[in-house]
Amino acid sequence: MHLPLSASSVNRLIISVIFFLTFASPVAQAQAPQPVETTMKSMVSAILANSLPDFVSPGDQAFQAGMTKEMLSSINQSLASRLKQGYTTTFLTALRQQGFDVYVWKLEFKDGNDDVLIFMALKDKKVGGFWLR
Repeated sequence: MHLPLSASSVNRLIISVIFFLTFASPVAQAQAPQPVETTMKSMVSAILANSLPDFVSPGDQAFQAGMTKEMLSSINQSLASRLKQGYTTTFLTALRQQGFDVYVWKLEFKDGNDDVLIFMALKDKKVGGFWLR
């Protein structure tokens, strides 16, 4: 009789589904807080528009003082054409580093070429750093 083999297969399937739901669901549902997500998206839009005032407005004093028009223009030149073709952002994780909450997203372009990671560091609801890698 083959009943034990079938029951065993069903049991393995059930265990696999439970394992997947237990460990994969929190990762799939992870999101940055909405204000943080909104800030990141506005900064990406500012890169596309090459707007220094819009890019630095959510930043703290050091961030605002350290960012120049030339630096933003360089980022704009390397990414604007790709951003215009379309992109999606996927939140990956949040870290605590040196007193900052650092949020990480995957920036995936519709052109199918290399993705970029966005790291945005916040302290007291102000951006202290924004890196693209």
